[in-house]
Amino acid sequence: MTTFTTLLIANRGEIACRIIRTARAMGLRTIAVFSDADAQAMHVALADAAIRLGPAPARESYLSIPALIAAARATGAEAIHPGYGFLSENADFAEACAEAGLVFVGPPPAAIRAMGSKAAAKALMDKAGVPLVPGYHGADQSDETLRAEAARIGFPILVKASAGGGGKGMKVAPDAAALDEALSLARGEARAAFGDDRLLLERYLTKPRHIEIQVFADSHGHVVHLHERDCSIQRRHQKVVEEAPAPGMTAERRAAMGKAACDAARAIGYVGAGTVEFISEGDTFAFMEMNTRLQVEHPVTEAITGQDLVEWQLRVAMGEPLPLSQADIPLHGHAIEVRLYAEDPTRDFAPSIGTLRHLRLPDHLPGIRIDSGVRQGDAVPIHYDPMLAKIIASGPDRATALRRLSRSLESAAVAGIRSNLPLLRAIAAHPAFAAADLDTGFIARHAATLLPEATPAPRAALAAAVLRLLRDAEARDEADPHSPWGAANAWRLNGDGYQDLLLSDGEAVVMLRLHPGTRIDFADGSAALAGLRWDGDVASFTLDGRAIRATVARDGDLLMVVLDGATHDLRFLDPRAPSGEEQAGGGRILAPMPGRILQVLAAPGDRVPRGAVLLVMEAMKVQMRITAPIPGTVQALRCQVGDLVEDGAELVVVEPDPPA
Repeated sequence: MTTFTTLLIANRGEIACRIIRTARAMGLRTIAVFSDADAQAMHVALADAAIRLGPAPARESYLSIPALIAAARATGAEAIHPGYGFLSENADFAEACAEAGLVFVGPPPAAIRAMGSKAAAKALMDKAGVPLVPGYHGADQSDETLRAEAARIGFPILVKASAGGGGKGMKVAPDAAALDEALSLARGEARAAFGDDRLLLERYLTKPRHIEIQVFADSHGHVVHLHERDCSIQRRHQKVVEEAPAPGMTAERRAAMGKAACDAARAIGYVGAGTVEFISEGDTFAFMEMNTRLQVEHPVTEAITGQDLVEWQLRVAMGEPLPLSQADIPLHGHAIEVRLYAEDPTRDFAPSIGTLRHLRLPDHLPGIRIDSGVRQGDAVPIHYDPMLAKIIASGPDRATALRRLSRSLESAAVAGIRSNLPLLRAIAAHPAFAAADLDTGFIARHAATLLPEATPAPRAALAAAVLRLLRDAEARDEADPHSPWGAANAWRLNGDGYQDLLLSDGEAVVMLRLHPGTRIDFADGSAALAGLRWDGDVASFTLDGRAIRATVARDGDLLMVVLDGATHDLRFLDPRAPSGEEQAGGGRILAPMPGRILQVLAAPGDRVPRGAVLLVMEAMKVQMRITAPIPGTVQALRCQVGDLVEDGAELVVVEPDPPA
C-alpha cells in the first residue's frame, strides 16, 4: 500500500477543479499549478495551495516536466494527478515522477507507451485478434508511401496523428487530390500538439458511431469495465455530446465490447483508468485507440454507475484493490453530457477569446451537474483548450435526461465571447437526436437546422439595449443629483422628450426613438414601455404588456443582451464619436483572432485564385487556413513565420483582378 496526503494536480480548468473536489472529500491536501495566464483562475482559488509554473504558453508551463517536478518538491506533494490533456499520456512524465519519488496517478509508463502510438497500438490489437479498420500504421512516413497506401486502402481517407488525441492532427482527404494538403496540415498540428509528426491512415467510414468502453485495473490483477459511452456527435473530430449507455446497445454487444476492452488492458499490464475507443458501423465494431487516462466525458459513466472515478483513480494509486467486481458494477438510468465551448460555430468553430461578461450555468435544476473551471468575469485565453464547462443531465431513462438537458440549456447564458450554446440547444431539440439516429456526421448532415443563418435581434433585445444606454448616460451633478440640468437623458422642459439611438445588429443598422418611461418607436411601429427596474445588469420591464427580463452586459460600445437564453450582440453607433478605422474590404485579409503564424504560402507578386491558402495560423491548439477572399495579386505580406498576431491585424493585401 502506498499512502499520500498531498496531491498536486498537473492541469488546469474544469478538470483541475473536478479532481480537487474529490481529493478534498478524501481528506487530501490539494496543490494547484498555474501559468501567468491562469494566476486568477478558478482552480487556483479552489486548491489549498498553488504554485506558478511559468509563462502562458503551455510548453513553458503545463508541459514543462522539470517545472512540475520542482513544484511538487517545493510544496511537499507526494503524488501527481495529470488530469487529461497536457502530460496525462506522457510516459516520460510518469517516469520522471517515479524517479522523483512521486506517485503518478495513472498507468505505468510501459502501458502509456504501448498505447501512446496509435500505430503501435493497432499492431498490438491486430496481434490480439481485435478487429481493426483497414489502414496503414507503418514506420515509413514518406509522402510516396502514404500516397501508395492511401490508394490501396481506398478513399475517403482519414489522416491521423500517431500520437494524437482530442481531434488534433486529424484530417479527411476525400480523394487523392486532397491528400497532400491533409498530410501537411495533420503533420503540422501533430508536431505542435504532441511533438511527434508521425501519421497513420485509415479508411474513413461514412456513417460510423463512436463508442468507447471505460476500463479500470488495479495493481492486484483485477480488470473491469464500467459499460460504454456513445460519443458520436462531433465537430472537427472533437466530441461535443456524449451519453451513457449507448442508445440501442444490447447486453450481448456490451459484453463483447467490454471483454475486448478488458483484454486490451490486460495485454499491456494496465493499471488505473483508461478508455478503449471503438468505431461501429452496422453490426460491426473495430478498435480505434486506447486513451490511457481519464476522459472528459467520465461524468456520464459516474451518473449511471453511481461511482466516483477520480476516487477510484486515487485509491488504485494508493495500492488498493478495485472497489467493485465486474458483476457488482451497476447500470442505472441514462446520462447525457454536452461540452460548452468558447467557439463560433458560424465561423467553422473557430475558437473565441475574450472576457466572460456574463455566464449563467444552471446547476440548481434537478438531475443537472455542471463541471466548469471558469467564472463570470474570467478571461478566456488563447493558449489552451476553449472548453468552458460540461453540462451533464441524468434521469431514469434517455427521454427524461434529454428533457432535463434541454431545460438546462434554455436556462444557460454566455456573453462576452462566442459560444456553441445555440448549437447545443439545437442538437438537444433535434428530432433525429431524440430518435437516437446518431453518427459522427450528425452535425454536418443537419447543418442547415443546427447552424441556421443569424436572425435579427427581437424588439425586446433592442429595447433592453437602449434602456442600458439611457441608464449609463445619466451623469448628474454630485452637488445637486436631482437637478434635471445635470441629466444626459431625454428630459425636456416642454413637450415630449425623446432620444434617437442607432444600433448595429450584424450588418443591419437599426434606429430607435426612446420616449423614457412611455414607449419606444421601432421602424415597424411603436411599443408601450412601463415598469423599468434594474438589478445590476438585469433589466425588468414590460413592452406592449409583455413582461421582459434581460441581462445587458456592456463593453464599450458593445451591448451583449441575454434574452430567453439567447445572446444578441448589438453595437451602439454614437454619431458624436470619431469614425473608426475602415472595415477590411476587398483584398485586405485580417487575422480572425490572436494566434501564431505557422506557414506563409504566398509572396508579394504571386497571382492567387479565390480560395487559395495564403497562410496557416494556430490559435487555441487549432490550425486555420487563411485563404484569398478574391482572385488577384499579393500586394503586401504583413507577417512571417513565428509572428504572434492580434485579432484584426492585417496579414495580407491582395490587389483584385481588374474587371473582365
